[in-house]
Amino acid sequence: MAIFTTAGSLREDVYRPILRPRRGELAALSHLAPGDAARVMPILEVEPGPGVLSLIRELPPRTGAIGIDFGGLPEPRDPLSRPALDLAEALADLGVTMLPVLRAYESNRRLAAHGLAARMHLRRAVLRLQPHVDAGNAAEANEVTGRMLRGAGLEVEEVDLLIDLAETACVAHADAVEEQCRRVLRWARGLPWRSVSVASGAMPANLDDLPTDRAVTVGRLDARVWARLGEPGVGYADYGVTSPVRRYGVQRHRQLPTLRYTAGNDWWIYRWARRGGRSDDRCHDLCRTLVGSPHWPATGARYSWGDAEIARRARTARGGGSSASWMSWSTSHHIAHVLESLTGR
Repeated sequence: MAIFTTAGSLREDVYRPILRPRRGELAALSHLAPGDAARVMPILEVEPGPGVLSLIRELPPRTGAIGIDFGGLPEPRDPLSRPALDLAEALADLGVTMLPVLRAYESNRRLAAHGLAARMHLRRAVLRLQPHVDAGNAAEANEVTGRMLRGAGLEVEEVDLLIDLAETACVAHADAVEEQCRRVLRWARGLPWRSVSVASGAMPANLDDLPTDRAVTVGRLDARVWARLGEPGVGYADYGVTSPVRRYGVQRHRQLPTLRYTAGNDWWIYRWARRGGRSDDRCHDLCRTLVGSPHWPATGARYSWGDAEIARRARTARGGGSSASWMSWSTSHHIAHVLESLTGR
């Protein structure tokens, strides 16, 4: 197994999906097969609103550790408030190992709390660097990452570097992102990171304009960029089956049954409106169409927990699920597909 740096210890087949802490994504993580769980280290992006802890209590991830990114939360006004430490303690009580995620724009006070949280568990953290935002050249990258490491009181060897390229919107953009990533990787080789991974995302933020009642392909440009890099020892990360671009505001229409089904270098998007008004009937027809398609895996329902759920809905119209269910089935299949592709790389 290739190692990125002399101090690195990353298995190349570890997958680091950047996920939102929602019911759908956590349900997929809670149903990972034992052999897959050790190879998935999700990063959950905590946002303002209901706490992630209650969901993790209900749907505990089977992974060995989870990264928690507090970057979406405003800095607390109370100087004694340390959400990273509080969550680290609560997760430890649940037997869940937490790796805090360091961000370039976080205050020294928050970075210090992240360092304490890291030392509470494995003395490990994730440094999430967005080069297009955080650093334009190697000197800036050294300065930014040095401040984060000093603020957290951690050594480079204790930190997993995640190079987050964010959105890969089109083929031309993917080419530019790939070239940028090569420059960042040349810089990263100069430091003994525990591991180095590259993340980007190509799923559109809005699927409402796609046709209904037939499968439509969306290119997995993020996966193609990583494959073309061909860098030994560089781990794979992405945004699961969601977009790096966040949609805000209230969705005022009822979502159609939708599956985002990963196959090779594409996603097959199924949005189903046929068979009348009942969501269960529409989901049943969608799933029947999917299991009869050429991209349905040869192992069928055994491929992942999500595929088993899809196969069950293909047999009966009862229990068509909700938007959270469709996201959980899509995410479960996607994780299984990524792990399979990493094994065969």
